Amino acid sequence: MYNRSDLLYLRVADLLERQITDDVLNVGDKLPSVRALSKLQGVSISTALQAYYHLEGKGLIASKPQSGYYVRFSRQQLPERPSVSKPTAAARNRNVDAIISEVYENWADPRIIRFSLSVPAPELLPVARLNKAMIQALREMPGNGTSYEQVKGNPELRRQIARWALNWDGRLGEDDLITTAGAMNAISYALMALTKPGDTVAVESPCYFGCLRLLNSLGLKVLELPTHPDTGIAPDDLRKVLAVHPVKACLFVTNFGNPLGHCMPDEAKREVVQILAHHGIPLIEDDLYGDVYFGKKRPKSCKTFDEEGNVLWCSSISKTLAPGYRVGWIAPGKHYDAIKRLKLYHNITSASPEQAAIANFLATGRYEHHLRALRNTLHGNFVPAVYTCYQ
Repeated sequence: MYNRSDLLYLRVADLLERQITDDVLNVGDKLPSVRALSKLQGVSISTALQAYYHLEGKGLIASKPQSGYYVRFSRQQLPERPSVSKPTAAARNRNVDAIISEVYENWADPRIIRFSLSVPAPELLPVARLNKAMIQALREMPGNGTSYEQVKGNPELRRQIARWALNWDGRLGEDDLITTAGAMNAISYALMALTKPGDTVAVESPCYFGCLRLLNSLGLKVLELPTHPDTGIAPDDLRKVLAVHPVKACLFVTNFGNPLGHCMPDEAKREVVQILAHHGIPLIEDDLYGDVYFGKKRPKSCKTFDEEGNVLWCSSISKTLAPGYRVGWIAPGKHYDAIKRLKLYHNITSASPEQAAIANFLATGRYEHHLRALRNTLHGNFVPAVYTCYQ
């Protein structure tokens, strides 16, 4: 079913996309002409053309001069999915420092493409608009950005993050949030507030190597859970683990986890939140990839279903907008005071100009505009080069 707000060209594009992804239309198949599609769907020529432009932007079709549009995508081109992980059912200290130090060595070298770091290429970022937002922030801030910010962070940024959370049905206010120097900084505060050396933290398997390094640095044991490449951690597997192991906290990437790319279904998220609330175990939710979705709407977060303040929702703009700005945040629920105290101890406050610039970017709608373009580009990057059959 479509909402009234859905544009007509999207309805036509979605119909064709389903035929492509279901292999009704195969790679190399010629699509109806714009005029023919207009008649078949009962839409204007401009609407039919816009539908083709939309599919072309997603990398599903391609045009051949003086010939028309052809299918360029098939699920058969995708690599075989990995199987569900089968980690050792024991909590262990994992020292991966040597390997990770090698990854980070000279990571700013422009001659090297770091596939190990999931950040957008500089050419995909709206640098000019970011510069404009930064200049405006410096002009408008007290002391031109030289003064200390509030410990909990720039109020306008927190207000805009709370507003943005409505995209995943988040019920947050500006006073529910604390800004941080990126998502890893938020996760660090959460782990320090919830655990002590020797405690066990449950994670996905495999999980982001930076999280393993952080857990090791805090003297924490790692318990890896079986992880499905599509749906992530299964609630039943979590129940089994909690019945045997004394888990102190969970650290999950519920939306498009790195490196598998899994996205936990909403009902599974709800069930995970309920299971952990029943056991009194907090969930640190790393949700920094949630905005990079290819569907009609952003997937929900575990925080959406949190009724007891048991989920510490962490995110940032490092994977979508400006990695170097180091702007992140955490909604710590009932652990708010502990996180705020840790931030005061370790950082006092966050950098003022960057926070104000990102607040401006969110408030003016530039972030949403940038995300639409970024998602289209990333979606197209998954599709192999145009085949010779229609070159």
